[in-house]
Amino acid sequence: MPPTLHQRQSVRIEPADLHSHVERAFNAADVDALVSLYEADAQMVTDDGRVVTGLEAIRSVWSGFAELGGRIAMTTRYAVEQGDIALLSNVWTFEMDGAPLASSVTAEVARRQPGGSWRYFIDNPNGVPMETPDPGAQPPT
Repeated sequence: MPPTLHQRQSVRIEPADLHSHVERAFNAADVDALVSLYEADAQMVTDDGRVVTGLEAIRSVWSGFAELGGRIAMTTRYAVEQGDIALLSNVWTFEMDGAPLASSVTAEVARRQPGGSWRYFIDNPNGVPMETPDPGAQPPT
């Protein structure tokens, strides 16, 4: 059996790499790889504004999202490092059957780990929800 994305993810991750790792893991439905990008006591803001703490709670959020079966595309806006802390943001769009269903601008904080890699310790994937175009809507006249 080939190794999972999570098993291949032993490469040192820089802050600017986190978004591409999330995108690949999500599109592969590899929840273990997604969870591996977080510190043990990390916090994540859910789509309804609640804050969950810890890997099992974050696993539950990602599992529910991954079960939808769509694809996510992410574009990094910035990754600013200061010492062992990094502030990150990306724009993501979630599509199912080629139709965009949700999009947002994120706000994230990552921390350098003892081995030099980086993991999230605060993740707000819904920092600024964006209006997703209705594929059936008529353009204004």
